[in-house]
Amino acid sequence: MQLRRVGNSDLLVSEVGLGCNNFGGRVDAADTQRVVDAALDCGINFFDTADVYGERRSEVFLGEALGARRQDVVIATKFGSPMGKGRQDRGGSRHHVRRAVEASLERLGTDYIDLYQMHLPDVDTPIDETLSALDDLVREGKVRYIGHSNFAGWQIADAHWVAATTGSTSFVTAQNHYSLIERAVRHEVLPACERFRLGMLPYFPLASGLLTGKYRRDEPPPQGSRMARAERIQKRSMTERNFDVLDRLSAFAEERGHTILDLAFAWLLSQPVISSVIAGATTADQVAGNVQAAKDWRLTPADMSDVKELL
Repeated sequence: MQLRRVGNSDLLVSEVGLGCNNFGGRVDAADTQRVVDAALDCGINFFDTADVYGERRSEVFLGEALGARRQDVVIATKFGSPMGKGRQDRGGSRHHVRRAVEASLERLGTDYIDLYQMHLPDVDTPIDETLSALDDLVREGKVRYIGHSNFAGWQIADAHWVAATTGSTSFVTAQNHYSLIERAVRHEVLPACERFRLGMLPYFPLASGLLTGKYRRDEPPPQGSRMARAERIQKRSMTERNFDVLDRLSAFAEERGHTILDLAFAWLLSQPVISSVIAGATTADQVAGNVQAAKDWRLTPADMSDVKELL
């Protein structure tokens, strides 16, 4: 597994990261252990979770599964999503940031977090307050680096300016929805990441499984799959337009001896702004399949241009 530098930091992470959003929900503690073991065996050293995942169990299960191996990995978690009904149970206020990090440290069973990410923008709290609170955590050694998720391009620029003018710790990563199917970030977010030297950590890189090849046009989604459980995602994703795109991309990959899953990873990893591709998994086999798909193939500039035309 190749390693990449995370934005403007000294963190080195595996090109494929493990998304832990299923831990504590679809994946119980025993299966979490198997998935984490498989990830480590495959060379994955980057684990991405959040305080809100798995009804607050994801961090617990991940920490327990890593055990003494915690020192060998990079843990990223998030704060800011609602953890209760009160105004102080969410967002980026100094009060919530402090409470959230202490709770995450306890659930993870660690005394530091490698990458602490703001899960959502908070329009009610000035970004300078959030950055000041996060800067305190970095200075205290509880957090090594900070990042954000779901920020727009202007919010990335605003946060960079505030950090630069106040002397606060700057964000080093952006985590946004990005895949061959969902490419809205190319307009403003990716240019902002490049300008301010942030590493992009795409989530849903397989478009909720659409890019794995297991979904078929005019057929119901496989039983137990994400889209079989979530009708909203199914209606949004399993469209004629998307299947037309999949047909073209599949043909492109097959002509080169690869699968659509291989192409999903190769296309992202061929972009220098990408630090790691975060892919969720519920089984050890899925972990191994994702890692295998990410190996060996990187697109040439001509390939990237051809894919752009196909999209």
